Amino acid sequence: MNGEYEYAGIVIAGIVIVLIIRMIIGYWASKKVETNVDYVLAGRRLPVWMAAPSIMATWFAAETLMGSSSFAYQYGFQGVVFDPFGATVCLLIAGFLIVRVARRAQYITIMDFFQHRYGTAMSVIGTITQIITYFGWTAAQIVAGGAILAALLGWPLSAGMIMVAVVVTFYTLLGGLWADTALDFMQMFLTSFGLVMITIGIISHVGGVQEFFGLAGAQYVSEPFAIWPIKDEGYLGYTGGLGALYYVAAWIALGLGAIPAQDYLQRTCAAKNEKVAVQSTYLAAALYLGFGILSPLIGMAAYGAIGTDIVGEDAEFILVTMAMKFLPPVLAAAFIAALASALMSSSDSSLLAGATMFTQNIIKVFKPDLSDKTELLLTRASLLVSGLLSLLIALFASTIYRLAVLSNTSILVGMAAPYVIGMHWKKANHTGALASFFSGVISWIFLTFFYYPQTLEVCELDVECATWDAIYIASTPAFILSVVVFIVVSLLTQKYDPPKALTDINGNPVDMTNAIGFKGLADVEE
Repeated sequence: MNGEYEYAGIVIAGIVIVLIIRMIIGYWASKKVETNVDYVLAGRRLPVWMAAPSIMATWFAAETLMGSSSFAYQYGFQGVVFDPFGATVCLLIAGFLIVRVARRAQYITIMDFFQHRYGTAMSVIGTITQIITYFGWTAAQIVAGGAILAALLGWPLSAGMIMVAVVVTFYTLLGGLWADTALDFMQMFLTSFGLVMITIGIISHVGGVQEFFGLAGAQYVSEPFAIWPIKDEGYLGYTGGLGALYYVAAWIALGLGAIPAQDYLQRTCAAKNEKVAVQSTYLAAALYLGFGILSPLIGMAAYGAIGTDIVGEDAEFILVTMAMKFLPPVLAAAFIAALASALMSSSDSSLLAGATMFTQNIIKVFKPDLSDKTELLLTRASLLVSGLLSLLIALFASTIYRLAVLSNTSILVGMAAPYVIGMHWKKANHTGALASFFSGVISWIFLTFFYYPQTLEVCELDVECATWDAIYIASTPAFILSVVVFIVVSLLTQKYDPPKALTDINGNPVDMTNAIGFKGLADVEE
């Protein structure tokens, strides 16, 4: 790409400027960090205008931008049900059912809920699971950011990934969530503006909105705008029962699987009060869908604008290619720099989330009397280790979109039911939560092998395609089983394992009055 683009030097300069700004903000934010709560929750004082962009920017990353444009180019809207559509559903459900309760409880991590609602076993198991998935999520962002730098600079991909990992780990190590949220605001503005400008550039170039939509196409489906299964084609090539399971999985992988996500909880609980947390979540959902839909539209327009035969890794650069083709050099530089920034934004969020859970829900289980200074030091040390391990995974990762979605799918089958249902159902207990986790995860693994021969046939013996498809298809029945097991086992073990009341971080009962997310939404908070 470096040799093909006349203005690659301007793009590189833009990326360097953004990297310098990120380092400066990281240093500035480090001056605002005095306690561990400052570091991991920005002191619980974010206003709407910072919290909403931060929530949006947490997921508005590699898989939304580069991944979704690539998958839309190949499969149209069917290919991006996972994200941005499923992710928007996640924010709406979380705002409605979860945010008020979590904010009232003053949780620092998702596992604080599991600890207080169920017990130590579920908390530790869940923490380990989430930390592992965050390695995969962070790795996906490092792969994407490294690919951009490598393509522009002519470096090996590994060199680009190492640079991204080092920069992200360093500034997050300094400023924690203060650095993240300040950078999220900048990145969201630049990236969203860039998407709008690319869209306008294409529309202007082809002569109008109608002509823009006329460009839309997809390599493997006949109806690019169909978000539902297509007659005789099914969903992503799967018909009948398999197609139905795959379609449901596409909606719930992030739609439910991302609700028990530490990075999301961390940002809502960093809002200055409960009302701001709810407002920020709904505003983030609107922003996410509004701007997130542009990337798939650009990907589908690329089908008619730059050709129909782009395959493999080249497809993941569809968005960058369209920026270079339809934006003036300076705007292209700003957008690609912002794109690199967006990838880093999700990387820093997931690094901080994993490090926070390790300190709060593993170390403090065995050493509850840590001083705040020691707690802060351990969180930073955990973050450093997380950055290194994520980089190692990234060096072996092969696909951005699938790796990112897989991270949430693993949480879906093991933790979504105990978290979402347990937040409001008084009869939920520890035994039911553990049974739900193990039944969901074990059945998911078993069903993946069960469906693999069928997906291998549909994928025409492409092992990688068949493996990913089997993983996603298996997640739907595994999730349903985890819900059923959670409810049945909880009811059968009420005497043996009496349910605990939902309590806050200090062990006090959580007030469940008006716990649903629409109450007081119209009251504006600055």
